[in-house]
Amino acid sequence: MNFVRMLVFAAVGALLSAVGSAWAQVGRQPIDWSEVSLESIGGGPLPTADYKGRAVLLVNTASLCGFTGQYLGLQEIWRHYKDRDLIVLGVPSNDFGGQEPGTREEIKRFCEATFDVTFPMADKQVVSGPDAHPLYRWAADQTGKLGTPNWNFHKILIGRDGRIIDWFSAAGGMGPKLERAIEAAIAAKP
Repeated sequence: MNFVRMLVFAAVGALLSAVGSAWAQVGRQPIDWSEVSLESIGGGPLPTADYKGRAVLLVNTASLCGFTGQYLGLQEIWRHYKDRDLIVLGVPSNDFGGQEPGTREEIKRFCEATFDVTFPMADKQVVSGPDAHPLYRWAADQTGKLGTPNWNFHKILIGRDGRIIDWFSAAGGMGPKLERAIEAAIAAKP
């Protein structure tokens, strides 16, 4: 009986060790910004290679969402931190509730006229599931299911070293936890 228990404990221990090793790798693979290709909402490529060594707050957005007012907070973060090496990157998506049905021109006009958005915005992208943009597939590989967008205005904070630091659900809003994480991200050495 003791021998069987030892085998069971050894098997469970090996399984937990394997899971722990796999879990320890989550968020460890840095993004290579020079390999990220995104079209700007205004047309032409976004200069993502310039994001290397900078912190990036990646946010999937939608114009008709109950959280659309978060554009105001994102714009304030951009104004406050853009000269301190933080990029706020908005990525419109129609993935959740069909709340971003417009064209790039309509989305751009709405964001600028309604919220005075000046931070970089990509053209509309798929941000969830197997057809997600490669940037979001990379993020999903790093964070697992819990860290991937499941609604609009999901925020992913990427550090200067290209690794994901944390993520914030839309419901988490624009609170002090996000601000503390941004401060720590920009204070870190690349």
